[in-house]
Amino acid sequence: MDVLRVTTSNTVSNRAAMGFEVAESTRLGFIGAGQMAEAIARGLVGKGVIPAQRITTSDVSPGRCKVFEGFGVSVKSSNADVAADSNILIIAVKPQYVRVVLDDARPKLTKNHLLVSIAAGIQLKDLEAWAGGDARVVRVMPNTPCLVGETAAALSAGSSATKEDVELVTGMFSTIGKIHVVNENLLNAVTGLSGSGPAYVYLAIEALADGGVRAGLPRDVALSLATQTVYGAAKMVNDTGKHPAQLKDEVTSPGGTTIAGVHELEKAGFRAALMNAVVAAARRSEEMSGQ
Repeated sequence: MDVLRVTTSNTVSNRAAMGFEVAESTRLGFIGAGQMAEAIARGLVGKGVIPAQRITTSDVSPGRCKVFEGFGVSVKSSNADVAADSNILIIAVKPQYVRVVLDDARPKLTKNHLLVSIAAGIQLKDLEAWAGGDARVVRVMPNTPCLVGETAAALSAGSSATKEDVELVTGMFSTIGKIHVVNENLLNAVTGLSGSGPAYVYLAIEALADGGVRAGLPRDVALSLATQTVYGAAKMVNDTGKHPAQLKDEVTSPGGTTIAGVHELEKAGFRAALMNAVVAAARRSEEMSGQ
């Protein structure tokens, strides 16, 4: 596939992919127009990776199709039509429907197609079998912050996928966040951590804001402070390279307010609860994949 190369490593971020471009011949298709597909499509369009006019989609929901039409994406009447009009095909439906949509698209699939599945739990071997034995397939586990250019994603490549395919997918997703190349057996853990993780953080932000309201703050002020606090703390970890424990110690004065709050979190099992949430989601992903 004719793309400009990017330097790849086990982790690629949007900063490392500033010069990434796809060829003018590249056409992107989404089978499924749900929230995650929208986040990816809007992110890629917003970052200038590919114009909306070179993207197509299909979905059983007229409402979701209208959402895509609203930012310039063409809607096709069938999954086969999307496949015929694209050379990169993103499978963005619920796991139980992946085989059905690949059966629909298969008559239009050729050796020039690269298939990218974002369906949790569907293994590469099954994707390859359903799409055709020598299909070029890459699995990606992104998360919804790709809509704001801050996804945390991981990918694994199928047996027929080339180095260039991995570079292409890595480059695309690195423009909207960070992506890691991992062995497929680790994707369930990725699902449990970063795939489901935004929900855990949203709960934390909501709880922090509720705490602020309980302490007397107006709701809008409490939510703004909670949101900016989480954002700023994450940026501190990302930008300084310091371990979170070190940053926590730096703000925790002896006998002060922060250690009083940390003590309450420890008594409530805060860290264990988050760890258990990741493991539970990862196990559910394993169950869905039949592993």
